[in-house]
Amino acid sequence: MLELLTDPQVWIAFATLTALELVLGIDNIIFIAILVDKLPPANREFARRAGLFMAMFMRIGLLLVLAWIVGLVAPLFSVFNQEISGRDLVLILGGLFLIWKSTTEVHQSLEGEHEHKSSAAKATFTSVMLQIVLVDMVFSLDSIITAVGMVDDVRIMIAAVIASVLLMMLFAGPIGRFVSNHPTIKMLALAFLVVVGVVLVAEGFDHHVPKGYVYFAMAFSVAVEMLNIRMRKKAAKAVKLNPPHMPGE
Repeated sequence: MLELLTDPQVWIAFATLTALELVLGIDNIIFIAILVDKLPPANREFARRAGLFMAMFMRIGLLLVLAWIVGLVAPLFSVFNQEISGRDLVLILGGLFLIWKSTTEVHQSLEGEHEHKSSAAKATFTSVMLQIVLVDMVFSLDSIITAVGMVDDVRIMIAAVIASVLLMMLFAGPIGRFVSNHPTIKMLALAFLVVVGVVLVAEGFDHHVPKGYVYFAMAFSVAVEMLNIRMRKKAAKAVKLNPPHMPGE
């Protein structure tokens, strides 16, 4: 154990894998933030933390059954000469779920405040947590398969997963509140989740889409939207300081 802690290669692998897990977990954080926003404010923080804890335990559990993960790559059946494995099936179904859930959320947002309130009233803690579990399962599987391909030592993988989830818990609250307080950011996040869903379905059919392109597009869009938010704040402040005058005043 001491040799493991004093080996610089181990620390490099740990830092790299933690950063990668954190990047892969951004989608998870955004989706959890959108789901818990349907709950009463008093329950949101608990649901957010519970969702991330479940993601952590799910990932650790998957790491401890590496043989099963390797077995998921074996073909189960073929569709139009395309072999589908257990991993492919999880990615396809998870991607379709993300696309369906995100488009439903977009539809509810466009329906207006009344529709949104009625939808929020129907959301129960149990239904939200079940949806979080489904999403955790999809993102955890993709994340762990990536970890298995990068590092050989299970102890390093588990340490990186725990560290990344603790960091996600640290940032999940501010990210969730920011998404909730800015409707345009929420719409952008939902659009990202549709893209992620499409990428997962494509991965399930063995059409690899480089994640770097997706994350760059997300980062660029967020940067542009942050500039828009700043411009809207400046415009609102200018109107407050210099209110428009009515004719004859």
